[in-house]
Amino acid sequence: MTKRTSAKYKIDRRMGENIWGRPKSPVNRREYGPGQHGQRRKGKLSDFGIQLRAKQKLKGYYGDITEKQFRRIYAEAERQKGDTGENLVGLLERRLDAVVYRAKFVPTIFAARQFVNHGHVKVNGRRVNIPSYRVKEGDVIEVRDRSKQLAIVLEAIQLPERDVPEYIEVDHSKMTAKFLRTPALSDVPYPVVMEPNLVVEFYAKN
Repeated sequence: MTKRTSAKYKIDRRMGENIWGRPKSPVNRREYGPGQHGQRRKGKLSDFGIQLRAKQKLKGYYGDITEKQFRRIYAEAERQKGDTGENLVGLLERRLDAVVYRAKFVPTIFAARQFVNHGHVKVNGRRVNIPSYRVKEGDVIEVRDRSKQLAIVLEAIQLPERDVPEYIEVDHSKMTAKFLRTPALSDVPYPVVMEPNLVVEFYAKN
């Protein structure tokens, strides 16, 4: 399985933040943006720019979801009762690739998407190969038996830089995870500050 390291590091550089908290992120060494003029691009952002950046950061964190897909998730969050920003994060965290990443079955969200695509994951005993598949509370996600010894899986379990959040119950000896509940924004272990309220403002105005 290939890793899209260039893509995720490009997003880090563009945002100017280490959005996944990875130790190899280029932002750890250089705080300015990409390109020959990156060091000079420190102008003050407009309200639109701040909101756009918040949207790009949240989209990027979940594997650089397409705008069409992200807009669809936002529309669903808006239809639900309660705070739209909280609903948006809850829907994103229920994506199968996000749960596989959170459970530390793979090292990156990009690897999670590919891992699901290649048929390495089962939900409630059935193979699911759609990364955007939405898990429900109580669903059991597991790595298929023949995939448990893949190098990428063994590497992910040992990663020290992130912990499994409380809304997912994981047994790494069996490579199973149970999705306990839909998290609130405060439950999600983002390495950087995410501002879904600004995403709501962005879509309200555009």
